[in-house]
Amino acid sequence: MPQPVVAAVTAHLNLEANIGGYEAHAAKALELDEVYASVARILGAAPDEIALMENATVAWCHAFYAVPLKPGQRILTCEAEYAANYVAFLQRAKRDGAVIEIVPSDDAGAVDLDALERMVDGTVGLIAMTWIPTNGGLVNPAAEIGRIAKAHGILYLLDACQAIGQMPVNVDELGCDFLSATGRKFLRGPRGTGFLYLRKERLAELEPAMIDHFGAPWTAVNSYKLRDDARRFETWENAYALRAGLGAAVDYALEIGLDDIQVRAWGLADELRGKLSEVPGARIRDIGRETCAIVSFTIDGLDPRETVAALRDQRINIGASSPDSTRLDSEARGLPELLRAAPHYYNTSEELDRLILALAALPRQ
Repeated sequence: MPQPVVAAVTAHLNLEANIGGYEAHAAKALELDEVYASVARILGAAPDEIALMENATVAWCHAFYAVPLKPGQRILTCEAEYAANYVAFLQRAKRDGAVIEIVPSDDAGAVDLDALERMVDGTVGLIAMTWIPTNGGLVNPAAEIGRIAKAHGILYLLDACQAIGQMPVNVDELGCDFLSATGRKFLRGPRGTGFLYLRKERLAELEPAMIDHFGAPWTAVNSYKLRDDARRFETWENAYALRAGLGAAVDYALEIGLDDIQVRAWGLADELRGKLSEVPGARIRDIGRETCAIVSFTIDGLDPRETVAALRDQRINIGASSPDSTRLDSEARGLPELLRAAPHYYNTSEELDRLILALAALPRQ
């Protein structure tokens, strides 16, 4: 997290410690409400289309479980779909009789748009896609998928968890009805933060799967009334210190500029791919015609989990990604556990060199 984010979180925590949680919220209500406007700006949305959530999965689930799916209605998704989303598909297939169908990938590994167009008909209840998967470096053609969904009047749910903060995002250009994202990844916000975008034209047809008296005020003994904005998907209790940090993270990214962030982060990722290609036994596992700031690779003789731990001892932070996080893609490509490096705009070419040297020095099995 950048220092302004840390400062925002700790300042609110200190205020809660000094005057109390309710009192701190009341004292900072105007500033905390501005977080909706900040998130809206980074998405090209309106503030009343934003709900603030605990994480990206909660945001995604609130949208997904609000979609009315009848027995036999189809969910179209992609081979790169994330595990948390796919198990939710499986639950609604089991519980509601929905049918899950996988849109094939094109020869580069992204969603095949022609195949998607052929699969669309009146039985499709939802198109749900991951824009950038957790590994593979892939950038799916989210805006082109949105044009197909809009042309056929189909609800479109876009998981932007890995996209937000590393590239410009505009919901009108994407054509999505819902977008879920986290604060803690490329946006550099605190853990325990996320948000959901809901297109206002779709709001009237969606009732949350769960409500409380914040999202749906109790208007009479036997009635309630859903809020007329996206906050109908929120609940009354919130971690306001983290919300302050999320707002600071969004404002920080906006000040730097998402176009500049993308150029820098994606450029470093391409540089890293080039350096890795010269390491004996290294294999880049990224796919797609357009690749992002996530670099997935394996190195013969290096166990990914042990490698991550050994590098962490040298204060070099990368990750490992197991096949069950993107099972469809992993099984289709026969992927083992992967190493995953995600350079951001604050990294340097010298740090990439340090990573390469450290990898080369590790003993191989």
